Amino acid sequence: MRILLAGLALFSLAAVPGPTVPTVSTVSTVDGIWQADGYGQFVAVSGGRLTTYDVTSVSCLPGSLTGTGDGTTFTTSEGTVATIRQDKLSFDGDLGVRSLRRLPGGLPRACQAAPDRSALSTFDVFWHTYAENYPFFAAKGVDWRAEGQAARAEVAAHPERLYDVLCGLITPLHDAHVGLLTPDKRCTSPRPGTPDPSIIPRAVAVTDAALSAPVQRWADGAISYADLPGGLGYLRITGFQGYTDTFAGDREVLDHALDAIFTASRVGSLRGLVLDLRVNGGGADPLGLAVAARLTDAPHFAYAKRTRNDPADPSRFTAPQPFTVRPAAGPRYTGPLAVLVGNLDVSAGETFTQALLNRTPRQVLIGENTQGVYSDTMDRTLPEPGWTAVVPNEEYLDPRGRTYDGTGISPDVRTPVFTPVELAAGRDTALATARRLLGGR
Repeated sequence: MRILLAGLALFSLAAVPGPTVPTVSTVSTVDGIWQADGYGQFVAVSGGRLTTYDVTSVSCLPGSLTGTGDGTTFTTSEGTVATIRQDKLSFDGDLGVRSLRRLPGGLPRACQAAPDRSALSTFDVFWHTYAENYPFFAAKGVDWRAEGQAARAEVAAHPERLYDVLCGLITPLHDAHVGLLTPDKRCTSPRPGTPDPSIIPRAVAVTDAALSAPVQRWADGAISYADLPGGLGYLRITGFQGYTDTFAGDREVLDHALDAIFTASRVGSLRGLVLDLRVNGGGADPLGLAVAARLTDAPHFAYAKRTRNDPADPSRFTAPQPFTVRPAAGPRYTGPLAVLVGNLDVSAGETFTQALLNRTPRQVLIGENTQGVYSDTMDRTLPEPGWTAVVPNEEYLDPRGRTYDGTGISPDVRTPVFTPVELAAGRDTALATARRLLGGR
């Protein structure tokens, strides 16, 4: 990716390519300044500390991600572990690696200057952050350049309306992974028709009542399992993060739960399994693959991941990195599988759903389309203190190179999912359909 560092005080609705970063010889230490390919970021490493800078063609601001460690491996402020090795950056809570290029001459002066905190400067950084990283403007039918011209004129005339103008820019994207966060406000834009997440406790209660069976719970209920009449099992996962304060701790909790669920005796006797992802709020993709590994005896394609990497051209991406579901070492369930999905199946909950699509035997999807947001999100610092832009910049591809962003993954059998009528009646049609199709009671 090319970054323009000259003329940072100027605003342009055209992304201007900057100078090509020269190739330098490999050195024995990772200390130095690195440019990440495809993520609009500089990574500075010095004395066992990692710091980041969020970069656009008009800005360079200190990022929110920091870490401390041994010079190669760093525990980050997000609770993950970052590793830099052989010009590659990876995070234990994410999939894939990010290519790095060393910047000669140290940190550019623009990154060390005091930020311009005016409303127009904040607008410019926000607009360029999306213009240079977001891949889906065409798919969403949004002319970002034209919208930006009108919005900037409004901010110039009424700087006190900055938040409302920025929120108005991203609202038409109808993308649950975009956002503007301030100390006292939060602007997001999920797909129209998405239920308010406040229904989740009631939805879980309705489902649990419909199970008519004892429910085992782990991670404060984020992972639940019940043995149902007729030789069926029911597994609900409401998220792939937040079980503990770190990714490593989350992985340990998940593995413990999966070991208790997928015992040799149980997987040998189950006639069918209902996997409920309808209120899965996402999290770490590697945890989704860990569950998928308990559901197969044969490796299969999960998805490929690529990143937008040209600030001037939203059609240019890094080379796709493929990921495979590989069977777990312990007992695995490989029989009939019904997966419950809906609009509140989001992010890592959706990549997990996608990772199951090539499983054999093929599962049946029941419910409604998933939300349609797959990319990891980037939190980008804005000049206004405490303001953050949230931006997705990746695509998750199926074997034919298709992405499900926007549309979500469609069910095989469409049923209501936690509608007001269903909740008021205490009815769970999707669950009842899954039990019937699997031959249970």
